[in-house]
Amino acid sequence: MARCRSYLRGLSICVTALLLVSGVVLIGVGFSSIDGNIPVAELFEQLSTSDGLLVLQVFGPITVVLAVLGICAAALDYKPLLLLFSALIFIEFVAMMVVASPLVQVQSQMDGAVDEVFLKATPLHTAEDYVQRELKKLQASDSCCGLRSSEDWGDQLPDSCMCTPDPDWRSRPANSSLDGSCVMVDADLSSPLPHASDASWVHANPCGPILKSHLSFPIKLRIGIISAFATITITAIILCLSLGLEKYWKKPAVEMTIDDFNRVKYQPKPSLT
Repeated sequence: MARCRSYLRGLSICVTALLLVSGVVLIGVGFSSIDGNIPVAELFEQLSTSDGLLVLQVFGPITVVLAVLGICAAALDYKPLLLLFSALIFIEFVAMMVVASPLVQVQSQMDGAVDEVFLKATPLHTAEDYVQRELKKLQASDSCCGLRSSEDWGDQLPDSCMCTPDPDWRSRPANSSLDGSCVMVDADLSSPLPHASDASWVHANPCGPILKSHLSFPIKLRIGIISAFATITITAIILCLSLGLEKYWKKPAVEMTIDDFNRVKYQPKPSLT
């Protein structure tokens, strides 16, 4: 029993130390500028991509303070302090779950909101110069064209949309390259295929899914961090409560004695203290 209790105490210290690390991570992510790395960010000004930041900024320092309290309580094995830590961290856990729950709804609504932005931004050749410039950079770096397709540019396709098809493009039954990365635009498929030098080839993949992944990454990261925090917190509560309420589950030590009439008696073993 003593060895089991020693393991339980050591595990409590480790988990509360892990809780301290998670609090530092909450602070780091809460005050970081991940949202600033979104391509064509000006296109999404009306969308809120900072949801959950305030949750991390507020609960991060609180978690650090409570984790230090929990480490001290577990190291000193002070029962009232362990129970106080368990109560406080449980209150923080409930408060964070209530405040952070809208993040899941924001994540589910993000795709629809982004599609609406894409629809309003087309045709792209009429968009603001900054948006066009940033989108062209994204098209050149990620080999994509348009938000939903190359048709978003109308009849004014930029050079960043153009791509070079593979040499065996004539063997394809449709107007696409062998690997499907390029498609021919404004080609009359009912007539013989034009020469490669006369055809216009553009990137087949749209940039919309790439932008969606950039937009959803910060929210997914915050949800993941909060989920990890919740798991660590529940574990810390269980372990610290087990130590704090030890007298209710630990069997008292007993000793066996035999009297003069060969009767066996069991009585609590006297404490060394």
